[in-house]
Amino acid sequence: MAWLHKLLLTMISVPLKWLVKVNSIPTDIATELGIDTTKPIIYLLRTHSVTDQFALKISTNSLGLPKPSEAVQIGGKELPACLFLQQPRSLLTRKVKITKIADDVTRLFQIHREHPELDLQIVPVSIFWGRAPGRKLSGWSDIIANQVSPNWLRKFFIVLFLGRDNFVCYSKAVSSRTMADLKGSDEEIGHKLIRLAGTHFHRRRQNLIGPMLLERQELYNAVLGADSVRQAVSDEARSKKQSNHQIQAKAKKYVDEIAADYREGLVRIGDRLLTKIWNKVYNGIEVKHADKVRALAQNGHEIIYVPCHRSHMDYLLLTYVIYHEGLVTPHIAAGINLNFWPIGGILRKCGAFFLRRSFAGNKLYTAVFREYLELLFNKGYSVKYYPEGGRSRTGRLLPPKTGMLAMTLQGLIKGINRPVSIVPVYIGYEHVMEVSSYLKELKGTDKKKESFFQVFSAVRKLKNYGNGFLNFGDPINLSNFLDGEVPDWRDAQNLEPDKKPRWLTPAVNTLANDVMGRINQAAAVSGMSLCAMCLLSAKKHAMAQDELERAIDDYLGLLKAAPYSELSSIPELDGKALVESTLKLNKLEVSQDSFGTIISLKRKNAVALTYYRNNILHLFALPGLVSAIVFAHKGLAKQHVIALVGQLYPLLQRELFIYMSHEEAMDYTDRLLSTMIDMGLLRAEGDTVCPPAATSKAFYSFWLLNRSIQETLQRYAAVLTILKKEQTISRGRLEKQSREFAERLAALHGINSPEFFDKNVLSTFIHALKDNELINASSEGQLEHSDTSQALLASVEELISPEITQRLQQI
Repeated sequence: MAWLHKLLLTMISVPLKWLVKVNSIPTDIATELGIDTTKPIIYLLRTHSVTDQFALKISTNSLGLPKPSEAVQIGGKELPACLFLQQPRSLLTRKVKITKIADDVTRLFQIHREHPELDLQIVPVSIFWGRAPGRKLSGWSDIIANQVSPNWLRKFFIVLFLGRDNFVCYSKAVSSRTMADLKGSDEEIGHKLIRLAGTHFHRRRQNLIGPMLLERQELYNAVLGADSVRQAVSDEARSKKQSNHQIQAKAKKYVDEIAADYREGLVRIGDRLLTKIWNKVYNGIEVKHADKVRALAQNGHEIIYVPCHRSHMDYLLLTYVIYHEGLVTPHIAAGINLNFWPIGGILRKCGAFFLRRSFAGNKLYTAVFREYLELLFNKGYSVKYYPEGGRSRTGRLLPPKTGMLAMTLQGLIKGINRPVSIVPVYIGYEHVMEVSSYLKELKGTDKKKESFFQVFSAVRKLKNYGNGFLNFGDPINLSNFLDGEVPDWRDAQNLEPDKKPRWLTPAVNTLANDVMGRINQAAAVSGMSLCAMCLLSAKKHAMAQDELERAIDDYLGLLKAAPYSELSSIPELDGKALVESTLKLNKLEVSQDSFGTIISLKRKNAVALTYYRNNILHLFALPGLVSAIVFAHKGLAKQHVIALVGQLYPLLQRELFIYMSHEEAMDYTDRLLSTMIDMGLLRAEGDTVCPPAATSKAFYSFWLLNRSIQETLQRYAAVLTILKKEQTISRGRLEKQSREFAERLAALHGINSPEFFDKNVLSTFIHALKDNELINASSEGQLEHSDTSQALLASVEELISPEITQRLQQI
């Protein structure tokens, strides 16, 4: 029979090659799953299917794994390379028959007893054709639904329509030796393996496909029947003197306005389209640390993705990556501004649910939205929302909006049946298509309302945008987070559903800052961001090509020797290759003279490139501050350098969302000093740290690091100088005057960074001064100059250029 099965597989291989496209998950099985490709492997599949085996054969060939069609030789005996739990369903009776797997595994363990040195890898492999979630109401499309062990006729249609959406998912190997050493007879151990495999395949299916779809009436009943919504309906009917029926109809319209209408077929079409777009637009999409998320899914966690927001591309890119990493496609929180024809309907069917920019004063809408969000959590849908609330116009992370995080914690308090984990996500690009419009908005131009024609125009103009980067950050288990912040948080479950515990707001604020820090912790460094940082720090925004390449090599070496984070990603290319690839994006000016090549910023692009510099500014904030301190003081004891960094670190941490605690940052600064000395970026004279010699090759890289932090320090000095002049001033007036003077400084000194006078950045700095008690606040809420703020100003003034200090004296 084995030869007949092999013949059948060979015969159908020709048509299947045209129909089937295999996606292997994960692609790096050695690193993520610990599978050794040099050791014998037995593949364990759920269904004895010729088409499944064909897909497995393609996948193993691409990954360099042993062939599943060849028998495994162990102990002088031959065993099949594939074992199967079930036969396909019968065409007439629809019964699922078991295979002879019990006999096979029993024989396997018998051989192990005869040969104690044997150890095979039993690798469970889940094979899916399409990823349509189950439905309670059947329809014509169910003929190609991903049914467990379908009969041959149904499988024919499944392969015909879903062959291009095949997913071969590998799991961690089970050691046959470990199983054989368990207590019990060979038959008992074999049955245990079969039971565990059945449970594993069920969970794997849930991890990839997700929960059953919510039917519309079920959605209405769940949301409108919730106690909080019924109470809100009653309160609004009483306050507006309308009937409960009228207000309930209004609440139902809110549900229709908010709720997603997920359709897997449209997601598949979108996958095809996006693959073509990415191939046209990007040289590649680099994804890191997806294994962390897969581990959460396999452990049954409710996953909430919280990415930074750079571009409208984020909506598409993150969902696309999640889909291809073998995870459940999330429901996505999208601004109501995107709910326009026909884009709104398409996004809704791809899993988007819409929310208004403000819920203020609308208790009914708030109740409906919160219950809908909690329903998603309780049903097991993964969710994605943007903590910044909107796209960053400067390339920095925006101060987080806490509404969605607060609702998430409230849902956890009310009782979600699964562990809930937040997964921060860093998204970066070498080109953001909206940058030019961002700059216009920062200059005061009104934001354009999204429309179909605007989207069509943007898609039509797509061109080479370099690389895209998506790094999953360190997850936050919300129960563990609350256990650390509020040990008695579970007592809040006994409160009234809408009563907010006192500790919720400070806990949400702490969580929000933790999330933003973890997003930046997983930052991706690119050639564009490094070139932008170097050229924007250089005089006249121009550098010799060899100087630029040397500086980039120095910074890459610094990040590798003293990494900002184990989760941040650094290019494998050297400075020369990175500069060459960046030049292809046509954003830099190249000119020649008798001494060589000069690279400079195009005049129209200088401001735009601050966006990409700002994506990674937090990685170089501490190296830049160390360089500024050493450059200004010419020579300083190592401990004094660390002390000055410690004085300014709380402000940098708050502004740039640096994930390290104060103690961790000081330890990192100590490592930085040692590393920079080893690399020649600093010079040690006994215990004194000095700048490198001006004649050394590393001096220019050191000087550029100092320049990279100057604008931040100048902004600090401007705010503190205004506070000193006024002595007592309201926060709003301090922000306004600081912004006006920062704009003046920018105009007089050619500062091209829009964030230099951005109100969000200035507001964050002033809040950080107050929260760290570096300035005083009167009982009337006025901010007051103090000895502490004077000492801080004196420290900052020592680090900035004399001409800026002179301007500050003119305030």
